[in-house]
Amino acid sequence: QVQLVESGGGLVQAGGSLRLSCAASGSIFSINRMGWYRQAPGKQRELVAAISTGGSTNYADSVKGRFTISRDNAKNTVYLQMNSLKPEDTAVYYCNAVPPEAYWGKGTLVTVSS
Repeated sequence: QVQLVESGGGLVQAGGSLRLSCAASGSIFSINRMGWYRQAPGKQRELVAAISTGGSTNYADSVKGRFTISRDNAKNTVYLQMNSLKPEDTAVYYCNAVPPEAYWGKGTLVTVSS
């Protein structure tokens, strides 16, 4: 059974930082490229960062240079370090495989105040 549990969101001022964590079940984590997605109010879900099983990373232009994705294969965990946060980063953040599995976790809310 696929399990994805995101944590680490919260309220932060613009320019601040947060670190998100995602605990994933072994079945999805060990064989897949993993990613962080976000969905802002009234917008479609978008992929913002991805990491391969070997550690290669890709980022959306909107977060490049500010966000860093990493993974701990021993802990089946994916992280997203978010620096220099902007109000437009406000969204619910989710992790999933890339491309995503049908199951989604509850996500974690990030709110950036101006």
